[in-house]
Order: sequence, then C-alpha cells, then structure tokens
Amino acid sequence: MRLINTATLKLEGPFMGPLPPYAILSHTWGDEELSLQQYTASEPHAQSKGFQKIQSASAQAARGGHQYLWVDTVCI
Repeated sequence: MRLINTATLKLEGPFMGPLPPYAILSHTWGDEELSLQQYTASEPHAQSKGFQKIQSASAQAARGGHQYLWVDTVCI
C-alpha cells in the first residue's frame, strides 16, 4: 500500500507488514483528478484541482495528527 506523507506530500511505500495510522480522503471524482503516474511525474501539477484537493486533505489530516493520507486516485 502507498500513502501520501502529509508533511511532504510525497508518496511513500509500498508499506509491507503493519501499516502506520493514516487518514482516508472520501471524495467524488472531478475532471482534473491525478493518476499515480501524474502525481509522481516531474512535470508540475500543483495548479490542478486534483492536486489542490490532495493538498487540502493532507493539511486537514496533519491538523488531525495524521502523518499519512490515503487517496484512491494516487495510492492504488
């Protein structure tokens, strides 16, 4: 399983064995969702609505004390 680090927004994993605690983003898909390939690509994607959604969810998860976030669009 891959998880997004809420402090760095970097994708980490795959995790083997026991998983660290993590938050899950429940959302509806929009027109600008990022795939795993787009999220990890070197091209900038910070202006896309999909990235902004992940950034906002990561900030909320971090405020809730979570170091990691799972988002289906990039973590599967």
